[in-house]
Amino acid sequence: MPWLQLTLIIDRDYAEQAESTLEEAGALSVTLDDAADEPAPPGAEPAAGGIWEPAPATQPLWRRLRITALFDDDDAGTAAADQAAAALAEVALTPPSIASLDDRPWERVWLDEFTPTRFGRRLWVCPRGERPPEADVADWAGVVLDLDPGLAFGTGHHPTTALCLAWLDGLDLVGKRVLDYGCGSGILAIAALKLGAASALAVDHDPQALDATVDNALDNGVLERLAVARPEQVPQTLADLVVANILAGPLLELAPTLAALAAPAAELGLSGILAHQAARVADGYAPYFVMAPPETRDDWALLTGRRH
Repeated sequence: MPWLQLTLIIDRDYAEQAESTLEEAGALSVTLDDAADEPAPPGAEPAAGGIWEPAPATQPLWRRLRITALFDDDDAGTAAADQAAAALAEVALTPPSIASLDDRPWERVWLDEFTPTRFGRRLWVCPRGERPPEADVADWAGVVLDLDPGLAFGTGHHPTTALCLAWLDGLDLVGKRVLDYGCGSGILAIAALKLGAASALAVDHDPQALDATVDNALDNGVLERLAVARPEQVPQTLADLVVANILAGPLLELAPTLAALAAPAAELGLSGILAHQAARVADGYAPYFVMAPPETRDDWALLTGRRH
């Protein structure tokens, strides 16, 4: 199906406000990128390999940001996009624009850049049918997750997913019950199962995401240990590990819900959070979890904690 794409350019000081406004309007996705073709964020210094990294205590975003949000191309989506555009018109540096984005075979587009990639010490995410270079070694003992994300986001190449996968690889998951809230392609739930978890519940409001999760679980031989559900169908079963890779706004709203689904001393992993939003999200979960300092990659953060 086609989508509506709302685009606007703002000063970085209004990034959080704009993102929250779009999330509240019902945007299906929100993306921020450099609007001025700057070589690096302000205050950044070149690291090894020519990669730019923000200097300590500096704002890790460019001065001018292009924000792109997707809405359903129907009457409700049009109204939501128009409402969001009007609400952000005063802070936008250019008039917000709304355009129709034609449908594309997104399930195949990802293949162009999706190659076997390692996360943490032993977890590999590979396009279906491919294997990592290390697999040629006789005593190789890695864990391979075969993935075809279909129409759902999630190959591990986005920093938020990569942070979650590396975190999962470092945990002792043997025998644990896992909740993946906002599962997308199911990559995090399936990774947890491949790393030894006893069971996983994958939750998403998008039926295409749940379909992709089931297909990927079947390909990886873990379907018998996986359950999928829409948010309103989630059973009140306590999980030993809760992971949610969504956006800051929904994560804050979900804090009581996720806490109620977490067993005592359960591990928590939250991502989909911009680095400058980490403190606010951590504060929202502090009444329920002992929160650790965030781990960051690029401009994104992973928050972890343990249930009181």
